Amino acid sequence: MKNKAKIWVCMLLALSCLSSAACGKTAVGQADSDPQTPVEEVTLPLKKTEELSFITNAPARTEQDPNKKTIFIRLEEQTNVHIDWTCYVSDQFSDKKNLALAQFGALPDGLFVAGMSDYDLLRYAKQGIIIPLEKLIDKYMPHLQSVFEKYPEYRVMCTAPDGHIYSFPWIEQLGSGKEAIQAIGNIPYINKKWMDYLGLEMPKTTAELEAVLIAFRDHAGELEKKFDITGDVVPMSFIINNGDQDPSILINGFGEGYGDTADHFAVSDDGKVLYTSVQEGYKEGILWLHHLEEENLIDPEAFTQDWSTYVAKGKNHRYGLCFSWDIANIDNYDDYVMLPALAGPDGLVNITRQNGSETSGFDRGRCVLTSNCRNTALAASWIDQMYIPIQSAQNNWGTYGEKNKANIFEMSRNAMGEPMLKHMDLGDQSPVEIRENQSVNGPLAILNDYYNVYVTEPDDAKWRLDNMHETYLSAMNSKYVFPNVFMSMEDTNRVSQLDIDIKKYAEQMKASWILNGGIEKEWNDYLQKMNDYGLPEYLEIKQKYFDAYLRSVPGR
Repeated sequence: MKNKAKIWVCMLLALSCLSSAACGKTAVGQADSDPQTPVEEVTLPLKKTEELSFITNAPARTEQDPNKKTIFIRLEEQTNVHIDWTCYVSDQFSDKKNLALAQFGALPDGLFVAGMSDYDLLRYAKQGIIIPLEKLIDKYMPHLQSVFEKYPEYRVMCTAPDGHIYSFPWIEQLGSGKEAIQAIGNIPYINKKWMDYLGLEMPKTTAELEAVLIAFRDHAGELEKKFDITGDVVPMSFIINNGDQDPSILINGFGEGYGDTADHFAVSDDGKVLYTSVQEGYKEGILWLHHLEEENLIDPEAFTQDWSTYVAKGKNHRYGLCFSWDIANIDNYDDYVMLPALAGPDGLVNITRQNGSETSGFDRGRCVLTSNCRNTALAASWIDQMYIPIQSAQNNWGTYGEKNKANIFEMSRNAMGEPMLKHMDLGDQSPVEIRENQSVNGPLAILNDYYNVYVTEPDDAKWRLDNMHETYLSAMNSKYVFPNVFMSMEDTNRVSQLDIDIKKYAEQMKASWILNGGIEKEWNDYLQKMNDYGLPEYLEIKQKYFDAYLRSVPGR
C-alpha cells in the first residue's frame, strides 16, 4: 500500500505542477486561513454554544430543514456547534448557489454540499470568495489528516496547480481498479422472471438480446396477465444521456469496442485519448439502437422521461430491460439479473470502465469555506467531525435509531466489541429513498479498511459488487481510464467552454439518431461540426494531462 501511495503522490504532484505557471496569485478575502487559535480552544464539544452558517441542498421530497435531521441533531449535541442552514431544493441548487456566492458581503461561512467543479474552485478562489484550506487541515483536522496519511494520493488530488487546497473532499472506497464498484455505472438489468416464463436463454450477443426483447414485445399481453402488471409491458426503457440510466453499455461490442461513456471520453490501450461519440463503433451501435426503436422495443418515453416517471413504471414491474446503478431503485432484486457484456456483430466483447474510477469514488469540490468565515478554526474543527469513520458512514448513507421510520443502520458491535454500524435489511424498500431521507452527504471518507470495523458493507452494494465482478470483470479489457486530474485555471476554463457545445451537440444527435434515424446520412457533417466546435483542441488538452499521468507511473 505504501509503494502504491508513493506512486500516486509522484503522479499527481506532476499533474499539479504541470501548468502552475498559468495560474495567477490567489486572492484571499477577510477570512483567516491560518488562524493562531490554540487547538484546545476548538476542542469539541465546546464549553458554550457557537454558531456557523452553511449552504446545503436536499431533494424536494425530503426534509428541507437540516436541523430537523437526526444526524445533525446528534452532531449539535456532540459538538455544541449550532449551524444556521440555508437549504435549497437539489434541482434548483446550482442557480441558487451561484446567486448566493454573488452576494460577496453576505456570504455564509461555507458550503457544506458545494457541488463545485474544478473550474468553480479555481474561479472562486481567484475572486477571493473561497479560501485556501491546507493550513487549517494541518492544524485543526486530525481525522482528515489521518485519511491523507493512509492514502497520500488524496491530498495531492485535492491540491490545485497553485499549491493550495480549496475544498474538502468526498471519498467512498469499495474495491479499487477494475474491481471498484464505481467501474461501471449504467448496468443493464434484464427481467429473468419473464425470460424463465417464456423459456428464453440469457442473451450473449446483441442479436440474441434483440430476439429476447422481441419475445417480450410479442408476449406482452400474456406477461401482463400472468404477472398482474399494471400498464403496458415495456421491452426496454432508459433515460437517454442520463448517466447511469443511459443504454450506451449495450454498444460496446461494435467496432473498436469503446461504446460510449457518461463524459464521452475513453483511452485506447496505446494511451490515446478518444471521444467515444465520433468513433465508427459508436456509429454502428447507434444504428443498431435505432433498429430496436423501429421494432417498437424501446419505451417511447425514454427520450423525455424524468427519474420519477422512470421509477414509477419500474415499480409497476413493466420493464423487460432497464438501466441504473442499482435495480432496487427501479424494481427488485428477485426478478432481475445483470445482463452480461454482449458480443457485437464481429464477436467483440468489451466493457469500457467509467473515467475517474481507478481510485474509487472521489469528489474534489464537496465542501468549501468562504472569505466571510470569521472563525475558520472552529469551522475546520467542525467539518473534521465529518471524517470520523462512524460519522462519515452516517453522512453518506443514513443513520440509526429513528423511531417509527425506516433506518439504514442499527448500532451493533464489531468482532472486537467496539461500536459498529450494521446495515439493516430494507426488504422491498428503495435504498436510495431511505438514504435521501436520512443522509446529509457533505465532506466524508469511507475507506476500504472501515468495513466490518466501523460499518458493514451495504447489502445492496455488496450484492452489486459481487454480481458485477462475476458478470463483467472478465470483459473489462481496457487498460486505462482517464484519471481524476486537477487542471490549471487556463485549461479548466477552456475545457469548460469547449464541453458546453461539444457535449450538448453530441448528446442531442445521439437522442435524435436513436429515435429518428439518419446517422449514416448525417455522420460526415456531424464530424465536421464536432471539429468546428473545437474537439481536436479538447482532445489535445486531455491528452496533455493523460501523458503526464503515464510519465508519472513507473512501468507504464
